[in-house]
Amino acid sequence: MQDSGSSPEIGQIVLITKGRDQGQLGIIVELIDDRFVKIADGDRRKVDRMKKKNMNHLELLDYIADEVKNSFVETGRVTNGKLRYAITNFLEYHSDLLKEGE
Repeated sequence: MQDSGSSPEIGQIVLITKGRDQGQLGIIVELIDDRFVKIADGDRRKVDRMKKKNMNHLELLDYIADEVKNSFVETGRVTNGKLRYAITNFLEYHSDLLKEGE
């Protein structure tokens, strides 16, 4: 795992801090450059309609979803189901974040 001050990685879970989706979780599915990434969550924001986000509007969490990262390595893409599973799995192990948002 990396600390949240480092550069983003594919499969890393992020908390959206600005915009319409503020307070929601997403997963980085594409790195555009050092300033922008594309995120999706498999539910509200599907892989075929990824959202381009400025890195200043995201909080990088110290968790990389291995199943998402491995899927990109093996096939070059990821399914919406894997994204939903990764976020659900993350919330199970980090339930303090779920209570914080309520």
